[in-house]
Amino acid sequence: MAGSQAPDVLIVGAGIGGLTLALSLHRAGIPARLVEAVPSIRPLGVGINVLPHAVRELTELGLADRLEARAIRTKELIYTNKFGQEIWREARGLDAGYNWPQFSVHRGALQMLLFDAVRERLGADAVQTDTELLGFEQDATGVTVRLRRRSDGAALPAQRCALLIGADGIHSAVRAAFYPDEGAPKWNGAVLWRATTEATPYLSGRSMIMAGHQDQKFVCYPIDPEAAGRGRSVVNWIAELRYPNDTPWNREDWNRPGRIEDFLPRFESWNFGWLDVPGLIRGAQAIYEFPMVDRDPVEHWSFDRVTLLGDAAHAMYPIGSNGASQAIIDARVLAHRLATIHDPLAALRAYEAERLPATARIVLANRANGPERVMQYVEERAPKGYAKLDDIISRSELEASAKDYKLIAGFDKDALNTRASLDARYGAV
Repeated sequence: MAGSQAPDVLIVGAGIGGLTLALSLHRAGIPARLVEAVPSIRPLGVGINVLPHAVRELTELGLADRLEARAIRTKELIYTNKFGQEIWREARGLDAGYNWPQFSVHRGALQMLLFDAVRERLGADAVQTDTELLGFEQDATGVTVRLRRRSDGAALPAQRCALLIGADGIHSAVRAAFYPDEGAPKWNGAVLWRATTEATPYLSGRSMIMAGHQDQKFVCYPIDPEAAGRGRSVVNWIAELRYPNDTPWNREDWNRPGRIEDFLPRFESWNFGWLDVPGLIRGAQAIYEFPMVDRDPVEHWSFDRVTLLGDAAHAMYPIGSNGASQAIIDARVLAHRLATIHDPLAALRAYEAERLPATARIVLANRANGPERVMQYVEERAPKGYAKLDDIISRSELEASAKDYKLIAGFDKDALNTRASLDARYGAV
C-alpha cells in the first residue's frame, strides 16, 4: 500500500475471483490468505469464456502461457436462429484486433491454474480449505473472523485481519451479513443443461455458436487444446429452455445431474448440417442442470473494512460471457486501489465507486438479453426463418447491439488496447 505498511487481507472464497485477488495482492506486496469452505479444490464446472479485458489482467499476472496451454483461442462468435441461419458473425480476441486473445476454457482448469499459482507464489498453506465463515466483527483496527470446519462443524480458531473480502459466490455469507433479508437468488424461468462432448470439429474449430432465441437456445464452443491437437474437439455446450416463472425448480448446484429426456426432445430437429445439436447432446458423458439466476444490484459492497467481489457482489446471468471476466477485473481493480491509496478504507470505497455501477449495468443488460437480444428480434420478426436477413434486421442494428454491449461490459477494443495498466507494482492509474 502506498506510503505505509500494507494491511493483511483475508479472502473468503477460493474461486476465480478470490484466487485472482490473492495473486494481484501478492504482486503488489500486500499480504493475503484465503479460506475456502470445500474440503479440497477440485476442477468443477464446465466451460466458460475469458474475454480480452480479463485475459489482459491474467497476462499481466504472468499467467498467459499457462492459460494458452489449457484453453482454446476463440476465433469468432456466431449467432443463428433456430434453423441455423446466420444472424451475426464477428471476429473475437486477436482475430478482432485486440492485443489479447479471448479464451474458451473449462472453468475447473482455470481455477486449478490460479490455485497452483497461488500456492507457488504465496505458499502451500495460503488457502485453508474445509473452512466455513460463521461471522465477523469489525473494530477500529481490524476484523475478527469466526470460522468452523465444514466437514464436521467443529469450531476453528478465530482469525484476525485488517481487511475482509467476500469472494464467496452467489450464496455469499459475507453479503448476507449486510443484507440479511435479501433471500434466495432470483430465477428468471430459464433452466440450463450443461455438458461437454468430444466430437468432430465444426466450422473453424474455434467458433462460438449461439442458436435460437430467449425461450430456447443452444450455445457451444470448444475448450480443449489437447483434443484439437489430435484433430478432435471437446465441445462445451449449454441447452436452455424457459418455463413460466411459477414453475417449481431446484436450487442451483454445480453438481446436480440433469436428465436428457427433460430437454432433448425440444432440440431433436436442430441439426444444421454444419452443427449436429442432438448429436452433441447424446454424446455427453455427464449432464448438469442449473437454473439461470442472478441477484439485484445493491447500494453498497464496502462496509468499513469489508467488501464484496465477484458473484458475491454482482451475480449475473451467463449472457455475454462476462461472469468470470468481471470477477477477474474486480480483483485487479481492488488490488490496484489498495496499492495506490494510503487509507485502506478509502481504497475499498474507491473500488466500490468504480466497480459497483459498472457491474450493475451489466447485470441489468443481461436481464434484457445483452447482445443476444438480436436473436430474439429475429425470432419475433421471422419465426419461420427468412430468405434475406436484411429484410428482418438491419446491419446497423446488429452492429449497434454488439458495440453497445462491449462498451457496457468494458471490453471495447480501442479503449482496452489503449488504457493504462492496472498492475499495481508500477502505480499506474
